[in-house]
Amino acid sequence: MRFLAVSVSPTTGHHGLPAHEVVLLLETDPHRGLSNAEAAERLERFGPNALPAAAGPGLLIRILRQFHHPLIYVLLVAGVITAGLHEFVDSAVIFGVVVINGIVGFIQESKAEAALDSLRSMVRTQAKVVRDGHEHTVPSEELVPGDLVLLEAGDKVPADVRVVRESELRVNESALTGESAPVRKDEVLLPPATPVADRRNMAYSGTLVTAGNGAGVVVATGAGTELGEIHRLVGAAEVLTTPLTSKLASFSRVLTIAILGLSAVTFAVGLLRRQDAVETFTAAVALAVGAIPEGLPAAVTIVLAIGVARMAKRRAVVRRLPAVETLGSTTVICADKTGTLTENQMTVQAIWTPAGVAEVSGTGYVPEGVLRGRDGVPVTVDANAALRWSLLAGAVCNDAALTHDGRRWDVVGDPTEGAMLVVAAKAGLDRDRLVAELPRLAAIPFSSERQFMATLHGDGGGEEVVLAKGSVERMLELCGSEMGADGAPQPLDRAEVTRAAEMLSARGLRVLATGVRPATDGQDFHEDALAGSLMLTGLQAMLDPPRTAAKSAVAVCHTAGIAVKMITGDHAGTAASIATKVGLLVEGEPTPGTVLTGADLAALKSEDYPDAVDGASVFARVSPEQKLRLVEALQARGHVVAMTGDGVNDAPALRQASIGVAMGKGGTEVAKDAADMVLTDDDFATIEAAVEEGRGVFDNLTKFITWTLPTNIGEGLVILVAIAFGAALPILPTQILWVNMTTAVALGLMLAFEPKEPGIMTRSPRDPGQPLLTRALVTRILLVSTLLVASAWWLFEWEISRGASLPEARATSLNLFVAVEAFYLFSCRSLTHSAWRIGVLSNRWIILGVTAQGLAQLAITYLPAMNTMFGTAPIGFGAWLRIFGIAVVASGVVALDKWLRRRTASVVHVPTPPGQAP
Repeated sequence: MRFLAVSVSPTTGHHGLPAHEVVLLLETDPHRGLSNAEAAERLERFGPNALPAAAGPGLLIRILRQFHHPLIYVLLVAGVITAGLHEFVDSAVIFGVVVINGIVGFIQESKAEAALDSLRSMVRTQAKVVRDGHEHTVPSEELVPGDLVLLEAGDKVPADVRVVRESELRVNESALTGESAPVRKDEVLLPPATPVADRRNMAYSGTLVTAGNGAGVVVATGAGTELGEIHRLVGAAEVLTTPLTSKLASFSRVLTIAILGLSAVTFAVGLLRRQDAVETFTAAVALAVGAIPEGLPAAVTIVLAIGVARMAKRRAVVRRLPAVETLGSTTVICADKTGTLTENQMTVQAIWTPAGVAEVSGTGYVPEGVLRGRDGVPVTVDANAALRWSLLAGAVCNDAALTHDGRRWDVVGDPTEGAMLVVAAKAGLDRDRLVAELPRLAAIPFSSERQFMATLHGDGGGEEVVLAKGSVERMLELCGSEMGADGAPQPLDRAEVTRAAEMLSARGLRVLATGVRPATDGQDFHEDALAGSLMLTGLQAMLDPPRTAAKSAVAVCHTAGIAVKMITGDHAGTAASIATKVGLLVEGEPTPGTVLTGADLAALKSEDYPDAVDGASVFARVSPEQKLRLVEALQARGHVVAMTGDGVNDAPALRQASIGVAMGKGGTEVAKDAADMVLTDDDFATIEAAVEEGRGVFDNLTKFITWTLPTNIGEGLVILVAIAFGAALPILPTQILWVNMTTAVALGLMLAFEPKEPGIMTRSPRDPGQPLLTRALVTRILLVSTLLVASAWWLFEWEISRGASLPEARATSLNLFVAVEAFYLFSCRSLTHSAWRIGVLSNRWIILGVTAQGLAQLAITYLPAMNTMFGTAPIGFGAWLRIFGIAVVASGVVALDKWLRRRTASVVHVPTPPGQAP
């Protein structure tokens, strides 16, 4: 039998059927959902709830795309010209270089796309589903038609569902309809012809729940959803262009123009000296080919791909590749406290009621512990009605669930609500029995703007009761009295409640207030009707302990010149306590201006705002709008801002930030979609690791450019000098092509695997406006180029003067170029330190590459077939001694240049981040 869910016509649709008919047709239960066995059978029948892979460019287009580069165009033209001049060996070698470069690029692009596909699967949607009457969290791919899905604010709708119940449920459907305003959802029956944008009883895959909660029955999955239809029509293309690669493209265009100009000058000089036009033109083409860094496009692809893979291994999933390079220049990290700097396993430590304070033992989600008074005597709920109602409100006015898989206790839902479930269990209150005795009739869901949650319950005797929990400030507005130990109402002592909250907050605890109200006839259950009508029952204070690695990670960031700022909705005292524990603030009273609340920010004048934000380390009680403004203010001061977040209210700031970082385990789908990077472990230390990897990526690209340009420039200048003086070429065009083709692969690309240098996180962030090549690196490139040209000419002339043949002298010059490149490669492993300091064997790929290049040089020097093809001849032992002697001298000159720069460089002072001791 085939389910109606996959066969209903678009003109009828499930929106045009009563909810109970949809349930019957799908053979499911609107309360218990499907059985696990039935869900497994349907998954086998209908397949996973996933969109088909987006159709990318075909194989031919992907191959041709490898040659879409200014430098490659020059090579292709050069190959055609040399073939037209009947220089078929030269032409074959040129095209060989192009083909090898294309193969390397194609292979790496395929690997990068495969890596991106695997990373996408790591950030897949999680869905809350009811099966066999129990709530589960499952990957969205496992949803099937007939599943009962639970929805709440912050979730991405995982499939097309027919709403069967809701409470203030609103969904942002802009991804589907283009309508930016959230749409209210309910269970109303609609005409069959109702367009998608007006189907109030449906929630569609890919849309975002912005408020309220509800439940719906899955009616379509995968390609059968409305989003699947759009996916088929439009598809999705991964854009891999990044700011750095744009800089490289501009750099390549400028380099191409310079090379062509230099070639034109060479040809003109040769004609003025009345040299043979064909030979001069061939030499000019050789100059152009020699000066082109053919390995540059492949190196960029490989280095970025390796950077993404390294970050993934350190649990940072890059969703948009610009994050790889931008991370290296991050100057400020705005970190959410809960779940990022802390463990996100809230534990109630103390409960205050008007009758006294009860301390709670036990940590985490294990429901084992005791409530004791200040005198150490155990406290029972029978002796304190206010305590009982506070625990009851925390447990029943609650959407979380406490679970146990046989090994560990965990919470499905909000950690704060989970802590309240655990402390109620410690006090002996069984949540399931309470829910049965007080069935929920309606709810006012929590939101960041509302700052409280309230539920309406029946007590089984025809009476109704309202339970509520929320921030202390908001609950004091809703309460008009407080409950005594005997359960009787008494006047609300707001000052005493505020003092108790501040006392608990000073211990680093997060404080929530609870309240109750017997519902009477004529009182409506809505937000306005609650004001002043509740009875305060108590304050529950909980602790989310800092992560073990958070303090050391913050210290590393400070050493790297990166300021870390905590942004949280918690009370200022709680935020300051955690900030002190992780090293954002010094011990003792915070320095004025280092801790700012939302009220403080609102009171600031516009002209004072940027300075105040830059000088603070902790922002407490901030609204979503203020988070966004904080990021904008920091960016206005020139900072590169990384912003972390996990909630719906974090999405605007995540989108605005230079790097948006979402939490993969505890974050909402809205936050993940807004972010550039997702942390699979929700740990702040992973951000620090990702910044370190980002710096390493940029370093390796710079090292490759610094290594490859001297050789290319040197080869070009050798040709230019020979033409200018009318002398024989020390190195032939085919030999230049051999050097470029082999060394780019065997030597240069090995720098892509270079490990990060020691001290990479002790230097200041890179200026995003800084050019790829600084003045110091340009000087280094010119120095090595000059050494190559001078030594090649000297050695060539020396060999000729000692009676060597022209092929022998050229073979000597050819091997000199490669030897100097190999020695210089070790120098380029660090642009500031010596090769000995970073360890000669720390990159085994380089040893392998140098060995392979050495074997290739022996082949071109001594194999007769290659002698004929490339115009070389065997050389003696003395020539090799001179080659390696010059290479050692050149390496020593570069090392001396490094040493002198280190000696003369001024010490860079990294300012102490705000709130830190000097």
